[in-house]
Amino acid sequence: MTLTPRRRVASTRLFCLLSLLLPGLPLQAAEPGHGGPPETSDARTAPERFAITLQAPGDLQAFLLRHIELQRYRHLTDLDSGELDRLLLAAPDNLRQLLGTQGFFSSEVEVTRRPGGPALGEVLIRIEPGRATRVTSSAVYFSGDIASHAGSEEQRETVRRRSQQAVGQTFSQAAWDRTKSDTLRLLSSERYPRARIANSLSDIDAIGHAAHWHIELDSGAPVQIGDVRVEGAERYDPRTVERLVRLAGLRPGADYSLSRLQDAQQHIADTGYYSSVFAYVDLDQAGEPGTPAPVVVQVREAPLQKVVLGIGGSTNNGPRLSAEHQHLRMPLLGWQARSKLQLERNDQLLSTDWSAPVEDDGWHWLTGGRLARQIDGDSTVSSLRLSLGKAQNSPRMDRRYFVQYDRARTVNTALASLSSDGNEAAVSVNYGWTWRRFDQLPFPQSGYGLGLTLGAGTTLGSERKPFLSTQARWLAYWPLDRLPSLGTAPMEPGTSPPPSRNGRLALRLQGGALLADTTARIPDTQLFLTGGDNTVRGYGLRDIGVPQADGSVAPGRYMAVASFEWQRPIWRGGVRTDWEGVLFADAGIVTNQPAHTSPKVGVGAGLRYNSPVGPLQLDLAYGLGPKRLRVHLNVGFSF
Repeated sequence: MTLTPRRRVASTRLFCLLSLLLPGLPLQAAEPGHGGPPETSDARTAPERFAITLQAPGDLQAFLLRHIELQRYRHLTDLDSGELDRLLLAAPDNLRQLLGTQGFFSSEVEVTRRPGGPALGEVLIRIEPGRATRVTSSAVYFSGDIASHAGSEEQRETVRRRSQQAVGQTFSQAAWDRTKSDTLRLLSSERYPRARIANSLSDIDAIGHAAHWHIELDSGAPVQIGDVRVEGAERYDPRTVERLVRLAGLRPGADYSLSRLQDAQQHIADTGYYSSVFAYVDLDQAGEPGTPAPVVVQVREAPLQKVVLGIGGSTNNGPRLSAEHQHLRMPLLGWQARSKLQLERNDQLLSTDWSAPVEDDGWHWLTGGRLARQIDGDSTVSSLRLSLGKAQNSPRMDRRYFVQYDRARTVNTALASLSSDGNEAAVSVNYGWTWRRFDQLPFPQSGYGLGLTLGAGTTLGSERKPFLSTQARWLAYWPLDRLPSLGTAPMEPGTSPPPSRNGRLALRLQGGALLADTTARIPDTQLFLTGGDNTVRGYGLRDIGVPQADGSVAPGRYMAVASFEWQRPIWRGGVRTDWEGVLFADAGIVTNQPAHTSPKVGVGAGLRYNSPVGPLQLDLAYGLGPKRLRVHLNVGFSF
């Protein structure tokens, strides 16, 4: 019988290697060859005592040069030849340990010293890493309540499925740590917040170049939700907070859920009543197993009123001045009111939006009005819009139905036929729906969003004619190292897959149509124009419409826009930075006759910066129609 030798590496043994991978970790002083003192900034500026030449594959060379222990002694001023020889005796073991963290357990390491260069000569290191070890199997074992609870089968399968993602990939300490933390996070995020890793083992077969992973998870007892306790609420009614926690699914007796708790916290923050919100389940209050744990929401209230003055600008509209007023509890009504005045070169806006506190079913009343003046070439559109309806918002889905009144007047200084007498008015009933499945916001890496609005109405005035309107939006991201189909959901909640070095693809689609008799006098605010920062780059704001005899464009009844991007992170020294490079192509059309038109196309490249306020977007686009370059600047992510 032939016995295959195996090297068993417990996770605790592999963890000790992290001290080699964390340059900021303090180490104890020791004799050369047994750890040695950390290299200080003064030592790094001292003359080099010996040089290091490393011959290794390119993907390992930077890693080894960064973490090899010899590096700490290169500038040690009192290092002598005998001490260096002792260090070289320990260097092969240090290098094999480092190679083991990257999956190479049968490496050949040769360390020699030769004269020349600095005072103590040159250290030559030759490495043949050998065949990489791959993860052959990954097994998860359960103990505690989840092991026998019939209703937890789906959760067990989700945890097992997550552990299998590394199978077939090259072993690394980072992947092993990530698998353990992700499987524990998946277990502790639903029903079992006290879950822990009871045992873990990475079993390395150095001869067969295979790694077998074993993780035992102890779920502990399940936790159910109890009452809601609000701390810090004085000015605003705490019942709104309690209501939002219940609407998120955290009702008394419900199972603990981290995702629902985060949804509740986000929804409370979105009300605007609070400048900070922190929600948690008080496990210490749960006491004995089966005792409900209260949900504690700590809030800091926002001021009752706030005025914000702003100055800015955009590539589309030039300088911008704005003033906003917010009142979070209006007298008598108790509603919120947000009013805004915005002045730009081609756009002026005065608006006010009122909204009532959320009701028990999650819906709330809202109403608003806006006066606008919009200049496009020779045309100036003055409009009034009033609306009244109800809305229901959540982190993943928004719904809204409302009645809307529109009136618009167009003045064209070049063509009198494009002007109106101000009688273009309409009333409509509308329903809007938005669905979001992005993995993270405001910096999505994968997932998709879909928005749809449907409306039916009639024109007003001496001649009334019915019309139907619809608008649709689609935005999707696909990482290039894992391309799902259009209907595939993003990663399971709680997982944190490594970012793709090749970036991701982004597809944005927009469409709109208004169906009515050709003689119907539809307000221009119900029609479509496109072009600009978030539509077709390479064209100015609302530059794409129905061409007119004087060279200008007018709003049309049909609109379609498509944008395709390759967004690739910028890496430096093996670390992903906050910058990304982008290549894109946009196309869009606006028409009254879909069969007789051609799209306007813009192509270009840009940069993205993940700033604290959201993505900062800078693009240089070339419009194939106007044959000119345009700069586009945009901040933030919204869908």
